Amino acid sequence: MSTPSPSAATSTAATAPKTGTRLMSLDVFRGATIASMMLVNNPGTWDHLYEPLEHAPWHGWTFTDTIFPFFLWIVGVAIPFSLGRKVEEGADRSKLFLGILRRSLILIAIGVALNSFTYFLSIFLSPNHEGVGYWMNQLVEHVRYPGVLQRIGVCYFFASLIFLNTKIRGQIIWTGALLAIYWILMKCVPVPGYGAGVMDLHGNFSEFIDTMVFNGHVFRDSKTYDPEGVISTIPAIATTLFGILTGQFLRCEKTNSTEKTAWLFVVGSLLMFAAEIMSFWMPINKRLWTSSYSVLMAGLAMNVFAVYYWLVDVKGYKTWAKPLAIYGMNAITVFILAGVLGRISVDLKVSDGKIALKTYLYEHTFGMLATNKLVAPETASMFWGLIVYMFGLYLVAWFLYRRKWFLRF
Repeated sequence: MSTPSPSAATSTAATAPKTGTRLMSLDVFRGATIASMMLVNNPGTWDHLYEPLEHAPWHGWTFTDTIFPFFLWIVGVAIPFSLGRKVEEGADRSKLFLGILRRSLILIAIGVALNSFTYFLSIFLSPNHEGVGYWMNQLVEHVRYPGVLQRIGVCYFFASLIFLNTKIRGQIIWTGALLAIYWILMKCVPVPGYGAGVMDLHGNFSEFIDTMVFNGHVFRDSKTYDPEGVISTIPAIATTLFGILTGQFLRCEKTNSTEKTAWLFVVGSLLMFAAEIMSFWMPINKRLWTSSYSVLMAGLAMNVFAVYYWLVDVKGYKTWAKPLAIYGMNAITVFILAGVLGRISVDLKVSDGKIALKTYLYEHTFGMLATNKLVAPETASMFWGLIVYMFGLYLVAWFLYRRKWFLRF
């Protein structure tokens, strides 16, 4: 999922980086995205959050709702740089396919393993009256099958196949077709007991399919649907394809970097405008990953990336961005570590098994700032995610970078 290494342009009239080079700005954008994910996924307490650090309750979007689509968009941008170079070098298509399949299956397997981690950990931490059999039964009955890494694996697989087997025109058609197919399914296919076109929490077509396919093996906050479910993965693939189209444009050597920056802003802004128009008929909704949401996030990602691209790869201002680039080079590793640490800190009990380790540590550190009214409870909760996870895991990423250790599949 990483791209190979780059030379930055140094003037406003700089030519585009050569085909096959690495864009430092893409690592910086990936690093900023994973750092943001560490912040929003790991508050000190879920009872006290600033509104931008929460998902929108249903329709609408917040800062938190930008993170996952940005990551998928970045995955898409990287594909033309990695696979495109191999295709141009005449690599065997069957070997490329097997490599894509292997990476996708590894991501899916890691995602399912993270979802299962709590149950396996409980085998060792549970009281005597809850033995191995009990927790294995819980695993079989309740483990969540979908998830963030699972969706990344699926989107990477299908988007890569589309990239390998189509030209730019075909990729544009596929992007539009996926958004249209999702729109038709959600608006036109009737759900028993509700009818067609329902976009509420219950009664929508996506929930109907998730209920049948996963049969309760879904996100903990819902027993009927999953935010990374089956139908909503269709427009998520389109989000990845928007990234692929951007990556194709960035590899074009006929356009200089200044023009590329301008076009990124123009096209990104047009997509955002289009999404707002689309929202009159299909609301912007992250949990359903609606077509309007997919288009909006692709446009917003292009605008945000354009800033990084201009500063880092065009103007050559790299020193300030180095920490984010280091973060971005081991994004998946950081995500996995955060998932494992988060689950251990919640499942491991202290004070005679009465309180979770995370709760105990938080209440005796940052939580005390709120208790003593030195800061607001929301600020104390944010500090936990900011310092323990965002900064703490940056130190891990920095160590891995210094040792030149990068997780690759």
